Amino acid sequence: MSRTVDDDTPLVGANSPFFRIVKEGLDGLVDGEDYYDLLAEDVVFEFVITVPGYPRRVEGRQAIVDLYSDYGDYVTLHGADNLRVHRDPETSVAVLEYEVHGTSVHTGRPYDNRFVSVVTVKDRKVAHWRDYLDPTAVFDAQGWPHSGRA
Repeated sequence: MSRTVDDDTPLVGANSPFFRIVKEGLDGLVDGEDYYDLLAEDVVFEFVITVPGYPRRVEGRQAIVDLYSDYGDYVTLHGADNLRVHRDPETSVAVLEYEVHGTSVHTGRPYDNRFVSVVTVKDRKVAHWRDYLDPTAVFDAQGWPHSGRA
């Protein structure tokens, strides 16, 4: 089932550790009950360091909901930690450093990744999100590139 931004259903499942750590990192800067509520309607996400096949830029809250809707088909997150928050009140920017931990649904391999998210807040909503991740962690968990070696 795809969640729309109008749903009142609590966010649980594959992404919930990510949602919780981001909400913790942005506490006091943004308003909203769940992760998607924190985002402005016209939010822009840029994925600067990412993996093949993943979009580089996504515009709009509903587009982010759609992008993350099948996350659980690939990875189940078990936790998120090591949050570091750097805030610049003059520019309304928060830099979040954090780690997520889970398991690849397809391979059963562990998934441990580190992120840096540069978040710009306007009118107590996330207006812009620039994300950096470790693509090697994704490749390792998903078994990319596929090789004939045992």
